[in-house]
Amino acid sequence: MSALSNVEVGAVQDALESSNEYLSFRLATEEYGIDILRVQEICSYLPPTRIVGAPECVRGVLNLRGVIVPIVDLRLRLGIDAPFDASTVTVVLNIDGRTIGAVVDSVSDVIALVPDQIKKAPHFTDTAAGHFITGLGAIRQGEQERMLILVDIRMMMAELNHYLSPADLGSS
Repeated sequence: MSALSNVEVGAVQDALESSNEYLSFRLATEEYGIDILRVQEICSYLPPTRIVGAPECVRGVLNLRGVIVPIVDLRLRLGIDAPFDASTVTVVLNIDGRTIGAVVDSVSDVIALVPDQIKKAPHFTDTAAGHFITGLGAIRQGEQERMLILVDIRMMMAELNHYLSPADLGSS
């Protein structure tokens, strides 16, 4: 019997931890959803302290009740240029025991999806977002249908792990 790779362990862990409820949020004109079990809290946007040498999408850090929290702007992470306004919020996430803030344009609601409502996402290998989109949620509201782009937030943040490590940010 062979040992599981880190990716396989992560996939098993995600399957055990995943729910059928998603926090929906907006980035520009599109609506996205992340597993509600990853969400710790939602806060008003506060400008973070910038960290020299961090990628542009890592806005900096906040001191959230004594915990240093790296703040990632998901709009910049996906190449979306959006202004800050009164509805801009920070979604505080717990990813693999780490607390990370994600800046989004607004949050909508918590949506429960049954398997029939989740469609397989087309595979876009040429896009940065292609590898962390897990599916599309189809939500019917009367005659209207909403599409929710379901995102594996853990995978989305994986490329930024080096910059999101508390040790690398100078905290203990």
